[in-house]
Amino acid sequence: RLGLERADTAEKALSVIVDLLEKYGQGGNCMESNMAFTYHNSFLIADRNEAWVLETSGKYWAAEKVEGGVRNISNQLSITTKIDREHPELKEYAKSNGWWDGEKEFDFAATYSYVNTARMTTSGGRYCEGYKLLNKHKGSITSEIMMEILRDKESGINMEGGFMTTGSMVSVLPQQPNLPCIHFFTGTPDPAR
Repeated sequence: RLGLERADTAEKALSVIVDLLEKYGQGGNCMESNMAFTYHNSFLIADRNEAWVLETSGKYWAAEKVEGGVRNISNQLSITTKIDREHPELKEYAKSNGWWDGEKEFDFAATYSYVNTARMTTSGGRYCEGYKLLNKHKGSITSEIMMEILRDKESGINMEGGFMTTGSMVSVLPQQPNLPCIHFFTGTPDPAR
């Protein structure tokens, strides 16, 4: 929200978020119940002309400029070796903890989450299912198709049960500045409503 409030481009919003992350860090319980459950955040940041993925691990972060095609985030780090901006100590911190030897190509997701990045798009998790659904419609995605994807319960994208999807948003951002941007938000926790 502060990125939206304080910046007029996606890249400037990225800078706002990483500056706040550097100053204040992140954390805290992400559920209203007494269960202690925390996680690190990922963001899709877009304007009419460009889009970025920002992923965090504590105060450390990596950002990838989206150059085309489709891109999603969901419950895991997904930035691998294409890193366009990064925390200035990202790689040194990984080396000092023995997570990266400094020799092989740096892979943010593999280094900071111990995820097998080769399996991210083939395993059955939410990220994989979102990736498949987006690629199925690549080149012909409309706001209606995005809403359909966000309503999908079988894939786990629309979660129910102990952890519920709390909200969904679909934005139409025409590149022509004379056309209005349109934003659709869910009014309930379940995007199927």
